[in-house]
Amino acid sequence: MQLYEIGTIITGNTPSRKIKEYYESNDIMFIKPGDIEEKYITNLKKSEDYISEKARNKVRILPKGTILVTCIGTIGKVGILENEATCNQQINAIIPKDMIVSKYLAYLLKYKQKVLQFKANAPVVPIINKTDFSKIEINICDIEEQKKIVKKLDLTKKIIDIRKKQIEELNIIIKSQFVEMFGTIKENKKKYPIKSLIEVFELIKDGTHSTPVYINDKKNGVKFLSAKDITKGRIDWDNTKYIPIELHEKLVKRIKPQLNDILLAKNGTTGICAKVNKEEVFDIYVSLALLRPNLENCSDYLVQAINNEETKEQFKKSLKGVGVPNLHLGEIKKVKIIVPPLPLQNKFSEIVKQIDKQKFEIEKSLKETQELYESLMEKYFG
Repeated sequence: MQLYEIGTIITGNTPSRKIKEYYESNDIMFIKPGDIEEKYITNLKKSEDYISEKARNKVRILPKGTILVTCIGTIGKVGILENEATCNQQINAIIPKDMIVSKYLAYLLKYKQKVLQFKANAPVVPIINKTDFSKIEINICDIEEQKKIVKKLDLTKKIIDIRKKQIEELNIIIKSQFVEMFGTIKENKKKYPIKSLIEVFELIKDGTHSTPVYINDKKNGVKFLSAKDITKGRIDWDNTKYIPIELHEKLVKRIKPQLNDILLAKNGTTGICAKVNKEEVFDIYVSLALLRPNLENCSDYLVQAINNEETKEQFKKSLKGVGVPNLHLGEIKKVKIIVPPLPLQNKFSEIVKQIDKQKFEIEKSLKETQELYESLMEKYFG
């Protein structure tokens, strides 16, 4: 069975931006790819942009339960409407027939994302046209079985969301504890010293400026980290690339990362840092800066000080270049943070360690639930 047989397929459009009255009030959700997340199905209750009632006859109004799939740019993101809405031309909408449960179709199409990406035929901007999209082959089971599958997947996704929320709340506790203990640079009511990073770190240096040749031999290779490996204040050790040992022996002469160093993203998602929390042999790319604290300061404290909002604002003002944002080492060295006495830094570090223990258990549960979700998707749609 092909996709067009189980629903009406509509490609969205954009009402003329020149006619201001089309956008003068928030009457109808106007869905664009940015409203739909990458990894999971998005339940679309709101949108970034809206159109007014005066534009209603210039678009196709889509009912609640319509499935939206991005078909230009990032291919295969899937959303489901929880209210009536319309969408732009980068999205194909499917209004399901009675033979299929709307949420089941959403899960099925999400599983088909790689198929859709393969069919995207443009070398620069990926695109899958309406004709090819309509001919996607799908298999469906009976309605009652569809409902059972949706119930199981929804429950698994709900647990994933709960675990993510718990981690988010623990991060908020750390941030609020930081402000409670040390205040802000702007007010500095506690009158702690405010120092530039060059005063706090004995070494600030970026990684190799040459793009290495990567290898698939994890056993004999050496981990090679870049900015993409720093996520949410942690180092993602599981998805790093590897380089030959011979190249490592050259790179390590320039810079040798060690336990308690801090890695700061210079490119892409700039200004995010994480501590090297275990003994590990690895090298770094130019997109990372290595910051080595002097003996008067605590790594755990410094990570939080650098990752807080005031410091991020300083980084934003220091960004250089067009396109991919970039932080220069000279600008990094000038960034200022609050530097309380070491005993207070250590006290804060102990609080963070206790919270991190809780986060570790929750993150472990989150990973297991995400793996369960993936296995269920494979079981039902593979």
